[in-house]
Amino acid sequence: MDRNTIIGFVLIFILFVGFNHFFWQPEMEAAKQKKIYEDSLKQVQQNLNDSLVSINPSQPTPSINDSTTRATDTISKIAHNEQRFHLKNDLVDIEISNLGAVIKSAKIINYKKIITDSADNEIKTDLYLLEDSKNTYDYILKSTEGNISSKSIYFNAVKQTDNELVFEGVVGNNGKLTQTYKLNPNAYTLDYSIRYDGVNSSDPVHIHWENYLDRLEKNTNYERFYSSVYYKEKDANTDYCSCNKDDKASSENKNVNWVSHSNQFFNSTLISEQGFSSGSYETVMLAENSEDLKLLKTNLNIPSDQVIGKDYKMKWFIGPNVFSHLKPTANHLEDIIPYGWSIFGTINKYALRPLFSFLAGLIGSKGIIILLMTLIVKLLVFPLAYKMLESQAKMTALKPEIDKLKNKYKDDLQKQQMETMKMYNEFGVNPLGGCFPLILQMPIWIALYRFFPASIEFRQESFLWATDLTSYDVFYKLPFSIPMFGDTISLFAFLWMVSTLIFSYFSSQTMDFSSNPAMKYMQYLMPFIFWFMFNKTAAGLTCYMFFSNLLNILQTVIGKNFLFDNEKLRAKLELNKSKPKKKGGFQERLEEMMKEQQRIQQEKLKKKN
Repeated sequence: MDRNTIIGFVLIFILFVGFNHFFWQPEMEAAKQKKIYEDSLKQVQQNLNDSLVSINPSQPTPSINDSTTRATDTISKIAHNEQRFHLKNDLVDIEISNLGAVIKSAKIINYKKIITDSADNEIKTDLYLLEDSKNTYDYILKSTEGNISSKSIYFNAVKQTDNELVFEGVVGNNGKLTQTYKLNPNAYTLDYSIRYDGVNSSDPVHIHWENYLDRLEKNTNYERFYSSVYYKEKDANTDYCSCNKDDKASSENKNVNWVSHSNQFFNSTLISEQGFSSGSYETVMLAENSEDLKLLKTNLNIPSDQVIGKDYKMKWFIGPNVFSHLKPTANHLEDIIPYGWSIFGTINKYALRPLFSFLAGLIGSKGIIILLMTLIVKLLVFPLAYKMLESQAKMTALKPEIDKLKNKYKDDLQKQQMETMKMYNEFGVNPLGGCFPLILQMPIWIALYRFFPASIEFRQESFLWATDLTSYDVFYKLPFSIPMFGDTISLFAFLWMVSTLIFSYFSSQTMDFSSNPAMKYMQYLMPFIFWFMFNKTAAGLTCYMFFSNLLNILQTVIGKNFLFDNEKLRAKLELNKSKPKKKGGFQERLEEMMKEQQRIQQEKLKKKN
């Protein structure tokens, strides 16, 4: 090895030692210190997680690194533990966390949730609202350090009594947020207020609320259809997001009185005395196999001059959708009960609901109440039913004349129809007289279709074989599922179908189907088709419909045999025939239409020949 080579190796060694001393060693030491710091931080984090799980294993571990929280707050947050507090009365048990000072769950004491096991046995469990670990209720606060999220702040409980909790949390360097909860006795309401001190800002305080609704009812389809975000703007009607699809709505620069996240029978509602300055609302549909029913989102703004240095007063209602509880709580809060729109909702609110409440004060069995409601409704619409029965009796009295016309014009169907209408006009008989009473009763039937699934008073009330009158009754479970029918058989729906077929038979004895023979068979086919739809309908409704059909059959039989004397009715018809007839009227217009149709048909035949 020559001298130059030796010198080269020595220089390389010197460079390697120098590079290692000045570059590698500091970087490796920094990496070592960083590793030690990260390991210690992870250990503290693990200890915090263990302590949180020991407090409530069902709750999620709060994230230390939050995008809206200053990084300098991290160490102070690690030094805190989450604590849970309870406010309880005879109706509700509210659990509140000091992390964010938010409601973590509300146990509705006098109501139960029903779940089914693998053998389809029904098991009653405690019913909770706002309990989902994914829920968020957050105040976005402006400070000198930027936006700060209240959900990441550990609040101190500065006052704690049996019915009141006061929390204070540090916001930034100088800010302080105070939240006060006061549970009212024997009520589902909490007086609630917030106060923001130590800041000077014109920006509104923003509320972000996300609520994953739990599945609380056996009939999930009904529950999904009747669940949504409802809201009330000042001087406007109650509005809501769509119940059967993803939907958004907003109240831009409008005063908002309250916002309600409502299930079919229970709700969580935030009410403001002064009104929120604006709001936006969203309903997110979840997959049918999801453990949750829906996701509801709400964003609200509170004007800064109403919350900075002042108590901004609000109220929570967390409980059942009972009309008598909701109406006095807030302006039109009872509108969240899905009684229906327009005339149908009016009938349910101001006719059927008071009638039910009156009967419920006298009778305990909800099934007997349905029977009495059916009877009372039948008595109220009996004048209309009497007109229908009278029209059927007149048609029966004219049957011999109708048969003669059929024989006389058996080869000319249009002439037969025209002469029949002419005869009806002569005797003063309206062939559609039996239809109009049925049409006039339709609003009541449609209203009842919404009344039973919307009325919590029927929830989990049993009658005969039905265990819940707001859901379909399960008389027999099929080993397979039928499209649009399901895998269960509702006995009330089946009895309704059978009784409808019997009623159709009695009603059609006086009808003439010669002009349209298909209608004779359609009247028997339609009940079978509707049976598929009603098989998953609330048992209270199908029970009512079955009772109604029984009364209809009884009414028809009695009317046919006892209310009308055929000879006297025939004499009355002959008297009508001798009277001069007024020109015009529906029947005469109908007769003219038939003449015109006959003329057009004859012209077509001439052209063809």
